Parts: sequence; structure tokens; C-alpha cells
Amino acid sequence: MTPQDQLKQLLKRLPDCLNQDRHSLKKQLDRLRSEAQKHTLTPERLLKITEALDKSCALRERRLASIPALNFPDLPVTGKKEDIADLIRKHQVVIVCGETGSGKTTQLPKICLSIGRGAAGFIGHTQPRRIAARTVADRIAEELGQKIGQAVGYKIRFNDKTHAESLVKLMTDGILLAESQNDPYLSQYDTIIIDEAHERSLNIDFLLGYLKWLLPRRPDLKIIITSATIDPQSFSRHFNNAPVIEVSGRTYPVDIRYFNGLPAVLESTNLLAA
Repeated sequence: MTPQDQLKQLLKRLPDCLNQDRHSLKKQLDRLRSEAQKHTLTPERLLKITEALDKSCALRERRLASIPALNFPDLPVTGKKEDIADLIRKHQVVIVCGETGSGKTTQLPKICLSIGRGAAGFIGHTQPRRIAARTVADRIAEELGQKIGQAVGYKIRFNDKTHAESLVKLMTDGILLAESQNDPYLSQYDTIIIDEAHERSLNIDFLLGYLKWLLPRRPDLKIIITSATIDPQSFSRHFNNAPVIEVSGRTYPVDIRYFNGLPAVLESTNLLAA
């Protein structure tokens, strides 16, 4: 096999690498192809790029194998798990419209894991507030049967509980915006979930505009926007008529009862004296 043929084979393996390695490996391969055309390519340089690509592919396979067993509790979003997974496979952007209590916040990262997302990079999951990022990370880690900082971690200001082998990364909107300054293509992520997008904070609006710019430059990236039932079609139009899937919430009956004689009841329980 000629060096040119070897380089073509290596180029075909790029999609099997980690996202964060693809750009640098692609540049090196282009440089080596130019050297091969000039007959200046050495076997040592070809061996070095092959080893680097093998290492990146092996790390991706290890991440894929590290996905823990997934159990889905009895929540409204679980009933549409397969439909959501199918939309994520087929579309680059999906809008999930669900009422409070539907389970979309905790179950969407697990649905992504079930179809192999998170292997090439983090599943980034943004929350409007720091306390939400921490509590959601704790809940997902608990459902996966792991401690926080393993498969699931979080990153907020002055506190980073993730590591290179984490699969799901919770964070605030501001953290993702800050990361885009040093990593314009968000290459450490293969999926990004923007939660509570209906709040339309300044950070969320900036992210929605930035991600629309990024999508054609990262065709491998999957974006999931979650919103309450407040005008989800506006998000769909922003992302070129992305599909919208609706998930009902879970409600419980509330009885309203009226009665007379409240002072007597309070006196009998000594609440007035207190």
C-alpha cells in the first residue's frame, strides 16, 4: 500500500476519533498528504500520525464502553423515549417541549447515552442557575448508581467536578459561553442540551445565536433545546424549522375544602396562644 493510500485510510477513520482531536489530526493528515505528493513523507511521520489516531479511537471506544446501565423511571418523558431518540439520530437540532414534572431534565441525557452520544465528547447540559446544575447532576448520578464526578459531573464558577472520562457535564449557561471564547467550535462536546430555554435570559439568547452559527461548522454536533409550553415554535423557526416533540407533565388532583369555625379549631390546638 502506498503512503497516499495509507493516508486515505487514516482520513476515513477520523469520524471514529474524539471530537477534540479531529481538527488537529485533519490538519496533520493534510500536511502529510502534501508531503506524500512531493515524495518527502518519511515512514516515521506516517507511523506517528497512525499511533495518534489509534490512541484517539481507542479512547472513544473506552468512553463508549463506560456508559453505565440505563434505567428509566416511570415519568411522562419515558413513554416517548424511543421517539425522542429517533429524532436525535435523524436531526441535528431537536426541540423538546415539556411541562414541569415531565422528567425531561433528568432523562434527556440518559436518552442521549442510550444511542451512543457522549462517546466522542461530553454531553453538555446547561442550567440557568448554579444550584440547578448541582442538584440535577446529583440526581442523574444517583439514577446511574454512581458518585458525582464519575460518569456525571458539573462545572460552576470556582468548582469543577468533571474529569476527562466524564460523559455528562452539567453547567450554567454562563460557563458554556465562557468556554466558547477558548474553544470556538466547542470541540469537547458531541451533544449540547440547552435546558429551560423559555426563560430567555441574556446568556440563553447569546447561546442560541451562537449555536446556530456553529451548526454548519460542526455537522457532527447534536443540539437539544428544552422548553416549557411557551411558544416552542419560535425555537423551531430559529433553527430552520427543527422538529418539535411535546411531552405532557404529571399533575395530581387537588381538593379545595372550605369550613367555618376556624378560630375554634385554632384554639383547640393552642395555635392562637402560640
